[in-house]
Amino acid sequence: MSFISDFKAFAMKGNIIDMAVGVIVGGAFGKIVSSLVNDIIMPVISIMTGGDGFANLKYVITPESVGEAGVKVEEVAVKYGMFIQNVVDFLIIAFSIFVALRVIMKFKKKEEAAPAPVPAPSKEEVLLTEIRDLLKQQNAEKQ
Repeated sequence: MSFISDFKAFAMKGNIIDMAVGVIVGGAFGKIVSSLVNDIIMPVISIMTGGDGFANLKYVITPESVGEAGVKVEEVAVKYGMFIQNVVDFLIIAFSIFVALRVIMKFKKKEEAAPAPVPAPSKEEVLLTEIRDLLKQQNAEKQ
């Protein structure tokens, strides 16, 4: 039971709605970045490299062939072009998150830098201060 209660406490600590919104926005952001990489960046890179894009780069281990009884055997290939494309996706997402967190941290530093106003003493504190001062005065008169 301890594991379940610990998990429940963990799950209820944060604001579930904020977390859900973050996941949804993150998924949409991932699609935007994938489109940016696939539809804008990679075509420009393929024009500059003179090829037909990174997505088609691969190392063929065994080529496609027709096996016995006319059965088509798919090629076995290492698709390193798709890996390069996914690395570019990751780097753009990581950089975007870094920039967003950096901006957020700057705002937090500005909030922390502003000194908090000293709260006015409560009535009890004022009364206790007056009593302390009177006791000091009485002790000073006795000496």
